[in-house]
Amino acid sequence: MSRRLDLRAFQQDLINRMQAQGRADEQISTLGVQIAQQNWLVDMHDLGGALPLPPLTAAPLAKPWFLGAISVRGALYGVTDLAAYRRSGKASGAAANRVLLVAERHAFNAALLVERVLGLRSARNWTPSEADGQVQYRDEQGNCWHKLDIPGLLAQPEFLQVGV
Repeated sequence: MSRRLDLRAFQQDLINRMQAQGRADEQISTLGVQIAQQNWLVDMHDLGGALPLPPLTAAPLAKPWFLGAISVRGALYGVTDLAAYRRSGKASGAAANRVLLVAERHAFNAALLVERVLGLRSARNWTPSEADGQVQYRDEQGNCWHKLDIPGLLAQPEFLQVGV
């Protein structure tokens, strides 16, 4: 039987090793993901895990961005294609696509489909800006990163109404 990878434990172990190597002042608490060819940062405290898209049960009469439900560790999660929700296309369906599970503290069994996970990122030294009420950063290479506000997303009436 293969061992299951606990993403949170893996990430905490990675952070601990980085801090042990003399980077104790650097706090890494965001995960970089790609949605519709754009780079996004997600607060790790808002996530309960990331995994490949498991078998999906379609939901009839749902909005196009709501893909259906998945079962993860015995719990059902509603899956939203974030690219489609943002009206920026849709996830490719490639093997690199990942589902981000919203943390239990938000009391929503929501899963967010992204193009790919880019790894842990620290925006501490990046240049922040705000455009149209959305926080953005420029990294050292000049790449633009958007901040994904999970609590704000969960509070949007459109996000909560998946039926057509």
